[in-house]
Amino acid sequence: MKTRLILKPGQKGTKKLTDKYGDALICVRFRYDAELKQRIKTVELIVEKTDWTPPPPRYTADTLVPLRIEGYEKDLQAKTKEAGGRWNPEKQLWFVKYGKITGTQLEKHIQVDENDNTGKPKKHLYVYTS
Repeated sequence: MKTRLILKPGQKGTKKLTDKYGDALICVRFRYDAELKQRIKTVELIVEKTDWTPPPPRYTADTLVPLRIEGYEKDLQAKTKEAGGRWNPEKQLWFVKYGKITGTQLEKHIQVDENDNTGKPKKHLYVYTS
């Protein structure tokens, strides 16, 4: 099933749904099912609003973050170098300041694992039960 059209409230084709759902209407989608040869109209609605406090950012702009970039990804390596990144052959990772890659495709390559940024394993508390 493919979505071909997404309309915002107030656009042509949403008047009846805007009248029905009011401010709760987020969008109207038209989906097409080739097997059944049907057009399906769906709506996205707000069903609840609650207060929410966003979590603090994981990294500050000055935090060195490890990037895992494969050897064949030459264009990403070049972009990392342009952002001031340095290759660490011992850890096989690139390190660059987070503020230099925020909002770029490099942000998706941040290595998040059981090691901290020094390469040492994080300490865990293990609880054993019998």
